[in-house]
Amino acid sequence: MNTFYILLIIWVLIAIGTFIYLFFESAPYGRHVKNGWGILIPARLGWIVMESPSVLLMISYALIVKDQLEIIHEILLLIWLTHYIHRTFIYPFLMQITNPKMPISIAFSAFFFNIVNVSIQAFGIFYFTQYSDSWISSPIFIAGLSIFLIGMYINIKSDYIMISLKKKKGPGYLIPNTFLYRYLSAPNYFGEIIEWFGWMILTWSISGVVFLIWVIANLFPRAIAHHKWYKDKFDDYPKNRKAIIPGII
Repeated sequence: MNTFYILLIIWVLIAIGTFIYLFFESAPYGRHVKNGWGILIPARLGWIVMESPSVLLMISYALIVKDQLEIIHEILLLIWLTHYIHRTFIYPFLMQITNPKMPISIAFSAFFFNIVNVSIQAFGIFYFTQYSDSWISSPIFIAGLSIFLIGMYINIKSDYIMISLKKKKGPGYLIPNTFLYRYLSAPNYFGEIIEWFGWMILTWSISGVVFLIWVIANLFPRAIAHHKWYKDKFDDYPKNRKAIIPGII
Protein backbone atom coordinates (compact mmCIF):
# COMPACT_ATOMS: atom_id res chain seq x y z
CA MET A 1 0.00 0.00 0.00
CA ASN A 2 2.91 2.38 0.68
CA THR A 3 4.17 1.69 -2.84
CA PHE A 4 0.73 2.60 -4.20
CA TYR A 5 0.81 6.01 -2.50
CA ILE A 6 4.36 6.68 -3.68
CA LEU A 7 3.21 5.99 -7.23
CA LEU A 8 0.26 8.35 -6.71
CA ILE A 9 2.60 11.14 -5.65
CA ILE A 10 4.77 10.61 -8.73
CA TRP A 11 1.66 10.56 -10.93
CA VAL A 12 0.39 13.83 -9.45
CA LEU A 13 3.78 15.49 -9.98
CA ILE A 14 3.62 14.41 -13.64
CA ALA A 15 0.12 15.92 -13.84
CA ILE A 16 1.40 19.24 -12.50
CA GLY A 17 4.21 19.22 -15.06
CA THR A 18 1.69 18.40 -17.81
CA PHE A 19 -0.58 21.22 -16.68
CA ILE A 20 2.24 23.75 -17.00
CA TYR A 21 3.50 22.33 -20.32
CA LEU A 22 0.06 22.45 -21.97
CA PHE A 23 -0.13 26.21 -21.52
CA PHE A 24 2.85 26.47 -23.89
CA GLU A 25 2.15 23.57 -26.28
CA SER A 26 -1.38 22.36 -27.06
CA ALA A 27 -1.74 18.63 -27.65
CA PRO A 28 -1.67 18.34 -31.47
CA TYR A 29 -5.02 16.78 -32.31
CA GLY A 30 -8.35 18.18 -33.43
CA ARG A 31 -8.15 21.88 -34.28
CA HIS A 32 -4.62 22.00 -32.87
CA VAL A 33 -3.20 19.24 -35.08
CA LYS A 34 0.25 19.93 -36.53
CA ASN A 35 3.11 18.17 -38.24
CA GLY A 36 6.12 16.75 -36.45
CA TRP A 37 4.37 14.47 -33.98
CA GLY A 38 4.80 11.17 -35.79
CA ILE A 39 2.80 9.07 -38.21
CA LEU A 40 -0.81 10.14 -38.69
CA ILE A 41 -3.56 7.56 -38.16
CA PRO A 42 -7.36 7.78 -38.60
CA ALA A 43 -8.66 9.92 -35.76
CA ARG A 44 -11.72 7.74 -35.17
CA LEU A 45 -9.60 4.60 -34.82
CA GLY A 46 -7.10 6.41 -32.62
CA TRP A 47 -9.91 7.61 -30.34
CA ILE A 48 -11.34 4.10 -29.88
CA VAL A 49 -7.96 2.51 -29.25
CA MET A 50 -6.74 5.12 -26.78
CA GLU A 51 -9.97 5.05 -24.75
CA SER A 52 -10.41 1.26 -24.80
CA PRO A 53 -8.44 0.53 -21.58
CA SER A 54 -11.03 2.56 -19.67
CA VAL A 55 -13.59 -0.12 -20.54
CA LEU A 56 -11.69 -3.32 -21.17
CA LEU A 57 -9.03 -3.00 -18.48
CA MET A 58 -11.49 -1.82 -15.83
CA ILE A 59 -13.75 -4.81 -16.53
CA SER A 60 -10.71 -7.09 -16.36
CA TYR A 61 -9.69 -5.73 -12.95
CA ALA A 62 -13.24 -6.24 -11.69
CA LEU A 63 -13.35 -9.82 -12.96
CA ILE A 64 -10.05 -10.65 -11.23
CA VAL A 65 -11.57 -9.80 -7.84
CA LYS A 66 -15.20 -10.56 -8.67
CA ASP A 67 -15.62 -12.84 -5.65
CA GLN A 68 -14.56 -10.03 -3.30
CA LEU A 69 -16.63 -7.26 -4.88
CA GLU A 70 -19.53 -5.89 -2.87
CA ILE A 71 -22.63 -4.20 -4.27
CA ILE A 72 -21.07 -0.74 -3.87
CA HIS A 73 -18.11 -1.77 -6.02
CA GLU A 74 -20.46 -3.07 -8.70
CA ILE A 75 -22.38 0.21 -8.65
CA LEU A 76 -19.16 2.24 -8.94
CA LEU A 77 -18.11 0.02 -11.84
CA LEU A 78 -21.47 0.62 -13.54
CA ILE A 79 -21.16 4.39 -13.08
CA TRP A 80 -17.66 4.34 -14.57
CA LEU A 81 -18.70 2.19 -17.53
CA THR A 82 -21.75 4.39 -18.21
CA HIS A 83 -19.35 7.20 -19.09
CA TYR A 84 -16.66 5.22 -20.84
CA ILE A 85 -18.73 2.84 -22.96
CA HIS A 86 -20.37 5.89 -24.50
CA ARG A 87 -17.05 7.71 -24.84
CA THR A 88 -15.21 4.74 -26.35
CA PHE A 89 -17.71 2.86 -28.49
CA ILE A 90 -20.61 5.23 -29.25
CA TYR A 91 -19.41 8.83 -29.48
CA PRO A 92 -16.52 8.12 -31.91
CA PHE A 93 -18.99 6.83 -34.52
CA LEU A 94 -21.26 9.86 -34.15
CA MET A 95 -18.79 12.74 -33.97
CA GLN A 96 -18.25 14.81 -37.09
CA ILE A 97 -14.47 14.89 -37.54
CA THR A 98 -13.01 17.97 -39.25
CA ASN A 99 -9.40 16.76 -39.04
CA PRO A 100 -9.64 13.03 -39.89
CA LYS A 101 -6.10 12.22 -38.76
CA MET A 102 -4.26 12.32 -35.46
CA PRO A 103 -0.60 11.65 -34.60
CA ILE A 104 0.01 8.12 -33.41
CA SER A 105 2.09 9.59 -30.58
CA ILE A 106 -1.03 11.24 -29.15
CA ALA A 107 -3.05 8.03 -29.36
CA PHE A 108 -0.20 6.11 -27.72
CA SER A 109 0.27 8.61 -24.88
CA ALA A 110 -3.48 8.67 -24.19
CA PHE A 111 -3.57 4.86 -24.29
CA PHE A 112 -0.74 4.75 -21.73
CA PHE A 113 -2.45 7.39 -19.56
CA ASN A 114 -5.67 5.39 -19.49
CA ILE A 115 -3.85 2.20 -18.51
CA VAL A 116 -2.26 3.99 -15.54
CA ASN A 117 -5.43 5.87 -14.61
CA VAL A 118 -7.67 2.79 -14.76
CA SER A 119 -5.15 0.87 -12.64
CA ILE A 120 -5.15 3.64 -10.04
CA GLN A 121 -8.95 3.79 -9.96
CA ALA A 122 -9.36 0.01 -9.76
CA PHE A 123 -6.71 -0.58 -7.09
CA GLY A 124 -7.78 2.45 -5.06
CA ILE A 125 -11.48 1.65 -5.11
CA PHE A 126 -11.64 -2.15 -5.34
CA TYR A 127 -8.72 -2.87 -3.01
CA PHE A 128 -7.85 0.04 -0.73
CA THR A 129 -11.09 1.94 0.02
CA GLN A 130 -13.51 0.51 2.54
CA TYR A 131 -17.20 1.34 2.20
CA SER A 132 -19.92 0.83 4.78
CA ASP A 133 -23.08 -1.08 3.92
CA SER A 134 -25.01 2.20 4.01
CA TRP A 135 -22.63 4.13 1.72
CA ILE A 136 -25.05 3.99 -1.24
CA SER A 137 -27.70 5.85 0.76
CA SER A 138 -25.30 8.30 2.41
CA PRO A 139 -25.63 12.04 1.65
CA ILE A 140 -22.04 12.13 0.35
CA PHE A 141 -22.63 9.36 -2.20
CA ILE A 142 -25.95 10.84 -3.34
CA ALA A 143 -24.43 14.32 -3.68
CA GLY A 144 -21.45 12.95 -5.61
CA LEU A 145 -23.65 10.90 -7.92
CA SER A 146 -25.89 13.92 -8.57
CA ILE A 147 -22.87 16.06 -9.45
CA PHE A 148 -21.49 13.29 -11.66
CA LEU A 149 -24.75 12.98 -13.60
CA ILE A 150 -25.08 16.75 -14.01
CA GLY A 151 -21.53 16.93 -15.35
CA MET A 152 -22.09 14.00 -17.70
CA TYR A 153 -25.25 15.65 -19.02
CA ILE A 154 -23.41 18.92 -19.70
CA ASN A 155 -20.51 17.07 -21.31
CA ILE A 156 -22.61 14.88 -23.60
CA LYS A 157 -25.18 17.55 -24.50
CA SER A 158 -22.39 19.97 -25.45
CA ASP A 159 -20.79 17.36 -27.71
CA TYR A 160 -24.07 16.52 -29.39
CA ILE A 161 -24.91 20.17 -30.00
CA MET A 162 -21.70 20.41 -32.01
CA ILE A 163 -22.50 17.17 -33.85
CA SER A 164 -25.97 18.46 -34.75
CA LEU A 165 -24.60 21.84 -35.88
CA LYS A 166 -22.10 20.20 -38.24
CA LYS A 167 -24.80 17.95 -39.67
CA LYS A 168 -26.91 21.03 -40.47
CA LYS A 169 -24.19 23.40 -41.70
CA GLY A 170 -21.54 21.01 -42.98
CA PRO A 171 -18.00 20.22 -41.90
CA GLY A 172 -15.56 22.69 -40.46
CA TYR A 173 -15.34 24.65 -37.25
CA LEU A 174 -18.49 26.54 -36.31
CA ILE A 175 -19.66 28.77 -33.48
CA PRO A 176 -22.53 27.20 -31.50
CA ASN A 177 -24.76 29.64 -29.65
CA THR A 178 -27.06 27.44 -27.58
CA PHE A 179 -26.97 25.88 -24.12
CA LEU A 180 -23.72 26.67 -22.25
CA TYR A 181 -22.01 27.64 -25.49
CA ARG A 182 -23.59 31.04 -24.90
CA TYR A 183 -21.18 31.46 -22.00
CA LEU A 184 -18.24 29.13 -22.70
CA SER A 185 -15.99 28.07 -25.55
CA ALA A 186 -15.58 24.58 -24.04
CA PRO A 187 -18.69 23.61 -22.07
CA ASN A 188 -17.94 19.94 -22.79
CA TYR A 189 -14.72 20.28 -20.78
CA PHE A 190 -16.54 22.22 -18.07
CA GLY A 191 -19.04 19.35 -17.82
CA GLU A 192 -16.32 16.72 -17.71
CA ILE A 193 -14.53 18.48 -14.85
CA ILE A 194 -17.82 18.61 -12.92
CA GLU A 195 -18.39 14.94 -13.73
CA TRP A 196 -15.10 13.76 -12.26
CA PHE A 197 -15.45 16.10 -9.31
CA GLY A 198 -18.63 14.13 -8.61
CA TRP A 199 -16.70 10.87 -9.04
CA MET A 200 -14.16 12.03 -6.46
CA ILE A 201 -16.98 12.69 -3.99
CA LEU A 202 -19.03 9.55 -4.58
CA THR A 203 -15.98 7.26 -4.40
CA TRP A 204 -14.52 9.24 -1.45
CA SER A 205 -11.11 7.96 -2.50
CA ILE A 206 -7.59 9.21 -3.09
CA SER A 207 -7.89 7.65 -6.56
CA GLY A 208 -10.78 9.97 -7.36
CA VAL A 209 -8.76 12.98 -6.18
CA VAL A 210 -5.84 12.02 -8.41
CA PHE A 211 -8.06 11.56 -11.44
CA LEU A 212 -9.68 14.96 -10.92
CA ILE A 213 -6.23 16.56 -10.77
CA TRP A 214 -5.38 14.95 -14.11
CA VAL A 215 -8.69 15.97 -15.69
CA ILE A 216 -8.05 19.60 -14.74
CA ALA A 217 -4.40 19.37 -15.84
CA ASN A 218 -5.47 18.17 -19.30
CA LEU A 219 -8.69 20.07 -19.94
CA PHE A 220 -8.15 23.48 -18.35
CA PRO A 221 -5.18 24.49 -20.56
CA ARG A 222 -6.86 22.98 -23.64
CA ALA A 223 -10.01 25.00 -23.01
CA ILE A 224 -7.88 28.14 -22.80
CA ALA A 225 -6.23 27.16 -26.11
CA HIS A 226 -9.65 26.54 -27.71
CA HIS A 227 -10.87 29.94 -26.57
CA LYS A 228 -7.82 31.70 -28.00
CA TRP A 229 -8.16 29.74 -31.26
CA TYR A 230 -11.80 30.80 -31.65
CA LYS A 231 -10.98 34.45 -30.99
CA ASP A 232 -8.11 34.37 -33.49
CA LYS A 233 -10.13 32.60 -36.19
CA PHE A 234 -13.49 34.38 -35.90
CA ASP A 235 -13.59 38.19 -35.85
CA ASP A 236 -17.20 38.11 -34.65
CA TYR A 237 -16.59 35.71 -31.78
CA PRO A 238 -18.71 36.77 -28.76
CA LYS A 239 -16.68 39.07 -26.52
CA ASN A 240 -18.43 38.04 -23.29
CA ARG A 241 -17.84 34.31 -23.78
CA LYS A 242 -15.31 32.70 -21.42
CA ALA A 243 -13.13 29.63 -21.91
CA ILE A 244 -14.21 27.13 -19.26
CA ILE A 245 -15.61 28.80 -16.12
CA PRO A 246 -18.76 30.92 -16.70
CA GLY A 247 -18.14 34.61 -16.03
CA ILE A 248 -14.57 34.05 -14.82
CA ILE A 249 -12.11 32.57 -17.31
